[in-house]
Amino acid sequence: MRILVIEDEPALLEQLATRLRADGYAVDTAATAEDGEYLGLEYPIDAAIVDLGLPDRPGLSVIETWRANQKAFPVLILTARGRWEDKVAGLELGADDYLVKPFHHEELLARLRALLRRAAGFSQSRIQCGPISIDLGAKSVAVADRELELTALEFNVLEVLMLRAGNVLSKSELTEHLYEDDNERDSNVLEVIIGRLRKKLDPSRELNPIETIRGQGYRLRLPRVRDDA
Repeated sequence: MRILVIEDEPALLEQLATRLRADGYAVDTAATAEDGEYLGLEYPIDAAIVDLGLPDRPGLSVIETWRANQKAFPVLILTARGRWEDKVAGLELGADDYLVKPFHHEELLARLRALLRRAAGFSQSRIQCGPISIDLGAKSVAVADRELELTALEFNVLEVLMLRAGNVLSKSELTEHLYEDDNERDSNVLEVIIGRLRKKLDPSRELNPIETIRGQGYRLRLPRVRDDA
């Protein structure tokens, strides 16, 4: 999953980027409203973390521009202000949640995971498609209660496929959500990861969980189990 962080405090920006990358996210960063607004408009962002007190103009204006341009990815706002008016203004402009500085990184990660789940239509940390279940908080995967060992990249690919179960994702879409650097994107690497996932998820070749749609990309074909099922 690809996260955009807009924060003008260099130390905090570096801390957030480092922590998010350690948690398996691809991260784009910006220190100004102008740069962050551009990244949110031009790149396939899954969620954004936006500081309200930016040097060139308010972070609220960035969110307003994104929403005016039909960008629906979830936004978590950061603010040093405790005034309830600032929080309400952010939420009314289209932000989805907020944190007041200083905050614990664990809380930020938990809120971010919740926003990503809700954006995909899930209300719980555990997502299930057919017999495959993935716990976004624990970073664990099981098939019919059989725990699997996945690499970080394998987990990230499966996470994107399951959050968009039933939808075809092109190779470029998948790699854009996994890598922040254009130089790292290699469709051959993605094919290897998909191949390994198929072997681990379906060693007996009975499920065929990940379909290759010729000329289009990949799709997780197993039906999603609703939270209330």
